[in-house]
Amino acid sequence: MSLIIRGGKALKGMVKCDGAKNAALPIMAGAILSEDISIIDNVPRLRDVSTMAEVLRALGVSVKVTGNSVLINPGNRLHDEAPYDLVRMMRASFLVMGPLLVRLGHASVPLPGGCAIGQRPVDLHLKGFQAMGAEITVEGGFAKARAKKLKGAEIYLDIPSVGATENIMMAATLADGVTVIENAAQEPEIVDLANFLNSMGSEVTGAGTSRIKIEGVKTLKGTRYSIIPDRIEAATFLIAGAITRGRVTVENVIPTHIRSILAKLKECGAYLLEGPRSVQIEMRSRPSPVHVKTLPYPGFPTDAQAPIMALLSLGHGTSLISETVFENRFNHAEELIRMGAKIKIEDSNAIVEGVPKLTGAALQATDLRAGACLALAALAAEGESEITGTEHIHRGYSDFAGKLRLLGADVEETGLPKPVCAVR
Repeated sequence: MSLIIRGGKALKGMVKCDGAKNAALPIMAGAILSEDISIIDNVPRLRDVSTMAEVLRALGVSVKVTGNSVLINPGNRLHDEAPYDLVRMMRASFLVMGPLLVRLGHASVPLPGGCAIGQRPVDLHLKGFQAMGAEITVEGGFAKARAKKLKGAEIYLDIPSVGATENIMMAATLADGVTVIENAAQEPEIVDLANFLNSMGSEVTGAGTSRIKIEGVKTLKGTRYSIIPDRIEAATFLIAGAITRGRVTVENVIPTHIRSILAKLKECGAYLLEGPRSVQIEMRSRPSPVHVKTLPYPGFPTDAQAPIMALLSLGHGTSLISETVFENRFNHAEELIRMGAKIKIEDSNAIVEGVPKLTGAALQATDLRAGACLALAALAAEGESEITGTEHIHRGYSDFAGKLRLLGADVEETGLPKPVCAVR
């Protein structure tokens, strides 16, 4: 799959964000905590969503996807083992382990895969389950857990891992007693999962802070829930407007969720107009240099690091990007250099010396956000670029090329995949 982009056009107009992928995936996993039917609305049509649907089906769950709604009917015939060929494709599949363990008393889930952006081990997930009384073994590439009944515990996370926070929180909803997660992740997607679980009848408090308390309940019921907008998609299209020196309005966004990104765009010289559920950006000159340091929420998100590097590569001066969340997340820098960018990588830092222009080139996307980064650079570059490996983009952006065309971009897409999220 590839994108062919002829750059040099200022993007103008309005684009609407879809629901958050990183909220949809844990919420889909959380739906199996009840035997009842749950309906999840505002779900983006993405490859990762399709993968999670297939994982649930392999566990014996009925999943029907219609438009942006997903109907999940877990019933009482759950299987305890997730399939390797699916889980290796997407690390978020590992989030079924907590719900399976607390529902069945045992679970076997392959160690996960996902984007090539460094090691993201699941040891914190397993330590959390162990603290709640589970026996854990890792063998043959599978993590296996067994517990007659999980019990509430005080759990301290060495780092505020989003996945570990979500997995432990879900397992704790049906455990005996009270579970407290200290140094918990604070992302909006954590809050969304907690709100979903509470709509099922759980008792989760403190989500969005570093201390989450879960009081176990006997059973959970089905629910209907609409997920939050995707803050990284919003950031990507705002940066698309900035890098092409256009004027773009992004709708279906919660501005408070992207406060750190908006702050850096203002430092770059962008003009921003915020509404209750929208942000308009206008850029009239080359961006000013800034220092960006990725941090857990509410800091600058690592998922927006690659897109903003594309913008800063055209800056007026030298910027510094420090990546503190994942190692090996500068793969896109080498491709930007092929377009004429001046970037030097030193350990976990990228020194970006702005240049007046980029030129089109043949490019390779190595992961989801790298693909978005290269597309943004190509939109601003002189001439034509062809980006291969854009199947990664389909993991996190729904109709990415179509939305860019709505803003006036000259974009073609080749080798499109089969439509995702078919009804079954």
